[in-house]
This record gives sequence, C-alpha cells and structure tokens, in this order.
Amino acid sequence: MGRKRYTPEQIIRVLRQSEVLSFEGRNLSEICREIGVTVNTYYRWRKQYGGMQVNAQQVYIMDYYHK
Repeated sequence: MGRKRYTPEQIIRVLRQSEVLSFEGRNLSEICREIGVTVNTYYRWRKQYGGMQVNAQQVYIMDYYHK
C-alpha cells in the first residue's frame, strides 16, 4: 500500500484545521492524530506552508502544478 500524497491545497486546509483545533485547547499529539499525520510531517508542513499569505499560497500552488 502506497503512502498518501497531499496537494498544496489539502496541506493548507489541514493546517487551518489544526489551528482551529489548537484554539479549542487540544495538544499537538491529539491534533496530529485527528488530521492523520505525524508530528514531524506537521512541523515540516507548517514550516513550508504555514507562514504564507493567501496570495503567496496561490502563487505556490500555481508553480506546483506548472512544473
């Protein structure tokens, strides 16, 4: 069974969902379990996609598909 690959849109959606769960008071291990990724993956995604504004996300996504 192969591993699941996430598109940039899915990653951004998951990060937003994790922010909501964080504001609800859940800890990181619970958040990662609920969204279905490891803690390392969460931190890697947050480093790569977390600080982007909406415009930057759209440009990054366009670059991703036009490689």
